[in-house]
Amino acid sequence: MDSATLIIAGIIGLAIGFAIAKFMEKGKASKTLLNAKNEANSIINAAKVEGENIKKDKIFQAKEKFLELKAEHEKVIIGKDKKIGEAEKRTRDKESQVSNELARSKKLNSQLDSKLKEVAHKEEYLEKKQNELEKLHKNQVQQLEVISGLSADDAKGQLMESLKETAKTDAMAYIQTTVEEAKLTAQQEAKKIVINTIQRIGTEEAVENCVSVFNLESDDVKGRIIGREGRNIRALESATGVEIIVDDTPEAIILSCFDSVRREVARLSLHKLVTDGRIHPARIEEIVKKTEKQIEQEIVEVGKRTVIDLGIHGLHPELVRAIGRMKYRSSYGQNLLQHSREVAKLCGVMAAELGLNPKLAKRAGLLHDIGKVPNTEAEVETPHAILGMQWAEKYGEKPDVCNAIGAHHDEIEMKTLIAPIVQVCDAISGARPGARRQVLDSYIQRLKDLEEVAFSFGGVQKAYAIQAGRELRVIVESEKVNDEKAAQLSFEISQKIQTDMTYPGQVKVTVIRETRSVNVAK
Repeated sequence: MDSATLIIAGIIGLAIGFAIAKFMEKGKASKTLLNAKNEANSIINAAKVEGENIKKDKIFQAKEKFLELKAEHEKVIIGKDKKIGEAEKRTRDKESQVSNELARSKKLNSQLDSKLKEVAHKEEYLEKKQNELEKLHKNQVQQLEVISGLSADDAKGQLMESLKETAKTDAMAYIQTTVEEAKLTAQQEAKKIVINTIQRIGTEEAVENCVSVFNLESDDVKGRIIGREGRNIRALESATGVEIIVDDTPEAIILSCFDSVRREVARLSLHKLVTDGRIHPARIEEIVKKTEKQIEQEIVEVGKRTVIDLGIHGLHPELVRAIGRMKYRSSYGQNLLQHSREVAKLCGVMAAELGLNPKLAKRAGLLHDIGKVPNTEAEVETPHAILGMQWAEKYGEKPDVCNAIGAHHDEIEMKTLIAPIVQVCDAISGARPGARRQVLDSYIQRLKDLEEVAFSFGGVQKAYAIQAGRELRVIVESEKVNDEKAAQLSFEISQKIQTDMTYPGQVKVTVIRETRSVNVAK
């Protein structure tokens, strides 16, 4: 064999080998493909089975959800049907009530119509009767006028006068009875509080006047006080404003002045001059000025001690100074500072007994007569209560305190409970025995005024003011005043005294009616 044949045989052999290899590879690929197809079919079958199962589950769940929604929907429908049924029932009930009310209203309207007809018929009947009665009354009045000889107006006037007198007497008796009952019910507790307060507060009685006596060691000093041609005494009187009376009274000189401060300045100045021995006009002026400064300092110290003793704080310095000046003032012979201290203590105790503020009451009691101490020498026409209230307002006192100061003599209306307490305590302090002295002329005039009030009423025969003006006894004519009229007269006199007069304490009015029947046996 040649090479070409070998090559061809080799090529053929390679081709056969390649073909065999391809064939074998193709059989293996088909086998792999078959396996893949089988596996794919099994996966598809498994997926179909699983899908059917999921489909069945979802269908089952959907049916369950549908049943639940259907049950809920049925419940809602049943509830709505129930509410609709109840509403229909209420509507039917309302309709029946309305129909009943309409029926009753118709019935009432018919009854009202019948009643109105009856009333109209009765009105017509009453009008007829009224006309008949008026005619009958006129006839009777005419007959009575003919019988009595008086007209209807005259008879009516007489009847009204008699009724007036009877009603007035009854009213007076009723008023008096009511007043007495009120006094009886209120007096016990009031007396208890007042007596308890007076017992707990004691003060010494102080009686001062407008004259001071300056004692001397010998009468030789009188000449030195008078000086050459009276120049020393004139200088002293001019510097102090005090009248100095030098008379035959042994070892004494009288200092006369209404202003107690001036009188005290004169007394202390005289004491210093007599002690020093140098008495001449220049020395007198110097000593008087020094004494005035000393007195002013003492006034402030007295005011401070007073407010500290009473436990009162926060007073304006001008009010403290005015309180100190009270030491040298008097009212009806009663020292003003002692009186104000006493009133302050009484107010504090009484306010505590009544459950009020004792500090405020004590403050008002101390300041109630502050208007009696003028800040200037000019005379003031304003009542001391109003003036004191104005000063208290000016220096920042509370409205309750200001009202109590202004109202303690009823010059303004009382607006707080402290005001009557101050008024009562002021009366207690001024009315106790020995507290005050009254000028004889004013005392006698007050007694005369009391008697004149009694004589201003008809039927009064005699009138006597007794017990220092605390009682008025009135003797009436028995022919003109009966027993009921006597009681009425006593009440009217007491009311007139209370309205027209100013007096301390109370005035008892006693009306005496005496009937005497005298016969002579012969």
